[in-house]
Amino acid sequence: MKGSWRSHGLNSALAGKGVLVLDQVFQNLKSSELFQKGATVAELLSGFPIHVRGHTLRGSSDISKPQFTKLLKQVTSHISSISNIYVHDGAIGPRSTCNVNIRMISDGPSSVLAFSNIIWETSSRAISKDSCPLTVYAAESISPGVSNSIGLGTEGDNGFIAADIERSMLIVCGTAFSDINGTKETLVALSEPVIFARGGLPLPGRLLVFGDSVVLLFAPEDIIQSCAVFLISRDAGVILSSEGVMPFFRFGDTNTNGPNLYKLPSAIVLITSDDSRTIPSASKLSPGQAAYHFLAGHQNGKFVPAFHKGPSSIDPLELAKALMFVLKEQQIPSFLVNAKGIESAGKELVTLVESTLSMNIPPFRAKGGEIKRRYKSFLSGKYQQLPEGFSF
Repeated sequence: MKGSWRSHGLNSALAGKGVLVLDQVFQNLKSSELFQKGATVAELLSGFPIHVRGHTLRGSSDISKPQFTKLLKQVTSHISSISNIYVHDGAIGPRSTCNVNIRMISDGPSSVLAFSNIIWETSSRAISKDSCPLTVYAAESISPGVSNSIGLGTEGDNGFIAADIERSMLIVCGTAFSDINGTKETLVALSEPVIFARGGLPLPGRLLVFGDSVVLLFAPEDIIQSCAVFLISRDAGVILSSEGVMPFFRFGDTNTNGPNLYKLPSAIVLITSDDSRTIPSASKLSPGQAAYHFLAGHQNGKFVPAFHKGPSSIDPLELAKALMFVLKEQQIPSFLVNAKGIESAGKELVTLVESTLSMNIPPFRAKGGEIKRRYKSFLSGKYQQLPEGFSF
């Protein structure tokens, strides 16, 4: 049931999340209905402070357990004082045993509108039956001083994002809901442990489709952006499972039109960037080599483990080991492509990837040993011992 209603079940569920319904609760309103309630399309902003607890995440600052508890209490008290509460249910990943259901509880319709445009649709029943759903609290109208009051300083006066991995909770204050990229990155970090525990691989890849072939692509972000128009989704993040591969977030109107769950990849392609030309333009990798190069994430002299620059709550080594297992079990071929020397990375790169899949590509062999030594030096400095089967 949608709209305003006093469901004992919903009210009880909200009470279990610390929110008491003062007057009305509106659940799963359509965009047109949210506009009628006063929702506005916020200007896309970025750079809001992101605070995460549970473990250290790259690109985030920590928030202590007492601070998060205090913030949660202030936010739930604030939402409970608002006459109209908005609830929206959705999911990271569509229609899969590996996806993660999410419930947003908000004091205003604008944050719900922004949220509903990025997550997949799901049923309220799916939320209630999920053993580990994520909860998102959005407090658009909370006092600007809340950040300072819990000891996070005044930098977040206009808004900030706070997450607790252990509690599967995300809090968005002020206008930070307009930071779509920050919201997505934090949602991914929250959902990764759940996806992994359910047998899926949360991977920072993109999807290319050539006819009936689905390609899982890993590449440096600047290269990705140059060919973004050819990708299924511009957002980094897919879930790979025995059911197939799917993007984390919605893209376009894909809830009703077009596919949202793709078959298993025909191949995975790792894009590196090597000025020295010691890495061939295209070569075939064994599952162990693919896992090794995935773990290193080589980008023209620099290394980005698992090609992931944003926050992550999964050890890249564990992810690489699981990827190697899937490649072996599903017999998915893997390729390494060197993007250096391609003048216009976009269409030319996509053409190179497509031709790589259709040609008899030789096994990977670097020219000279210096690049191998650099890989080994980087990985041995981060990991005491690599699993059996990993190889350059």
